[in-house]
Amino acid sequence: MFCPKCGKELPAGTAVCPSCGGNAGSIQPVKINSGLIGAIIVTVCCCLPFGIVAIVYAAKVPGLAAAGQIVEAQEAASKSKMWSWIGFGIGLVVILLNIILQVAAS
Repeated sequence: MFCPKCGKELPAGTAVCPSCGGNAGSIQPVKINSGLIGAIIVTVCCCLPFGIVAIVYAAKVPGLAAAGQIVEAQEAASKSKMWSWIGFGIGLVVILLNIILQVAAS
């Protein structure tokens, strides 16, 4: 856990930050949906390059949240979801084009 005032790492069970004296007892861990599952599904099923980008952003979320960088964690989660949707859309277009070309060729 990290102090919300100074950002220093706190020992387990600490109620007051030894560095700045900030109250660490009332800190609640923040849960942010990173979008990792969607990123993995897009990577496997739709579009590998954009799925990998989505996975990289999703992997950053827990570390940023644990460090107290909530805004950055939310931005990384948002970017992960954005790249997942882009990968899904491009994968869907490629699959539809493939079907159309297969039908036209026969």
